[in-house]
Amino acid sequence: MFRVIPAVDLKDRKAVQLVQGRRDRVISEIDDPLEVAKMWVRKGARVLHVIDLDGAFEGKLVHERLIFEMAKLAEIQVGGGIRDLAVAERLLNAGVDRVILGTLAVKDVDAVKRFARENPGRVMIAVDSKKGKVVVEGWMRKTEIEPIELAKIYEDCEVSLLYTNVDVEGLMSGVEIDKISEIVEKTSLPVYVAGGISDVKDVRAVKMCGAVGVVIGSALYLGKVKLEDLLGEEE
Repeated sequence: MFRVIPAVDLKDRKAVQLVQGRRDRVISEIDDPLEVAKMWVRKGARVLHVIDLDGAFEGKLVHERLIFEMAKLAEIQVGGGIRDLAVAERLLNAGVDRVILGTLAVKDVDAVKRFARENPGRVMIAVDSKKGKVVVEGWMRKTEIEPIELAKIYEDCEVSLLYTNVDVEGLMSGVEIDKISEIVEKTSLPVYVAGGISDVKDVRAVKMCGAVGVVIGSALYLGKVKLEDLLGEEE
């Protein structure tokens, strides 16, 4: 299985794209994110990647009702500000297929592992890397943990990984395939990749190194590539 997954990032009740997660660098903004989600599904997307950017910055989910509506459209994975496992459980109960845990996965490993074991296959661990170290709290705080260290912590759970290279995220300058390959090769967990996807060659490169999916945002919204062209890479 390999999936091409459009991103629907939520900020101020709009669908936006940021550069490297910086709230002051908005490069795309659309007023109706629900219609955006419907558009990607109409074009053939089987999975949507929904991030509550306000939630990531503020530390608590902000766009919950909107997310519930999107969960009716397609398979959906949701992250951004999920720092309470009760909220994560509520999302799963409301039809969200997978919750993405980043800050909480670093701060409370034992609790997240318990939750993952109670919900096998429905938890993604966000491995957000900036200059070789994991970043948390909306990518605003750097830790001393290396990406592969975080990945290996969760190898005894039935989770997937979402590896985001923040250094290239939103730049549409291409992926750093060596870093992706390292994560894929050194962990037994399924790896999804985000950050830097700019064209079909990037998607193919990620697929060839063994990842199970790619999340693509800015290049789609700015018209550098068409979703229909990328979906041909799916299996």
